Amino acid sequence: MNPWRARLNRWRRRLVQRLLYRIVFGERSQGEWRPYTRVSPATCIDHDEHLALGDHVYIGPFNFIEASGGITIDEGVQITTHCTLVTHSSHRAMRLLGRDFVHWPAGHERPGWVSGPIHIGAYSFIGPHSLIEAGSVLGRGTIVCAGCHVRGEFPDFAVLEGRPARIVGDSRRRDLPYLQDHPSLHPAYMAWAGEDERT
Repeated sequence: MNPWRARLNRWRRRLVQRLLYRIVFGERSQGEWRPYTRVSPATCIDHDEHLALGDHVYIGPFNFIEASGGITIDEGVQITTHCTLVTHSSHRAMRLLGRDFVHWPAGHERPGWVSGPIHIGAYSFIGPHSLIEAGSVLGRGTIVCAGCHVRGEFPDFAVLEGRPARIVGDSRRRDLPYLQDHPSLHPAYMAWAGEDERT
C-alpha cells in the first residue's frame, strides 16, 4: 500500500471541504442581512427569492428546499441533512393531464395540483431524512425526529415522529431537566419561548 496515496486522498478531501463545502456565517434573505445564519453550499435551494430566513438559522448539507410557493424559516431553526421541503406537488396533476400538463393555460390551476407555503417556527429542529410537505406549519420549538413525513399544521413545542408525522411529546418537557440544572439559562429560554417552560 502506497502511503502517499492515503496522504493525497486526505489532502484532497480537506481541500474540497474547505473550498466547496465549508459553511460560513452570513446570508441575505428578503433584502435583510442575517449575520449569524449559515447555509451549506451543498444544499440545493430552488426559488431562493421566495425563501425568508430568520437569523441564527442553520441549514446543513445535502438538503433540497423548493420554495416556489414561499417558505418562512424563523430564527434559530436547525435543518440537519438530507431533508426535503417542497411547496408544491405535481405528481397527481401530471397523471391526470398527461401531455396536456405542460400546455395547460397559464393562470388556470391544474387539476390535482397541490401547493401551499411552509412556515417553520423559531428554534425548531428538523432531523435528518425528513420531508416537509406543501402547506405545512410547524410551531416554535418543534422537534421533527429523523425520517418524518410532515404534512399539516402542528402546535408550538410539538415533538413529531413517524410517516405520517404525529405528535408524540412536548419539547418543553425535554428541555426542563437542562433548565433545572442550569437556572441561569431561564432568561434566554424565555426570550424566545415566551411562556412558562414548566407547562
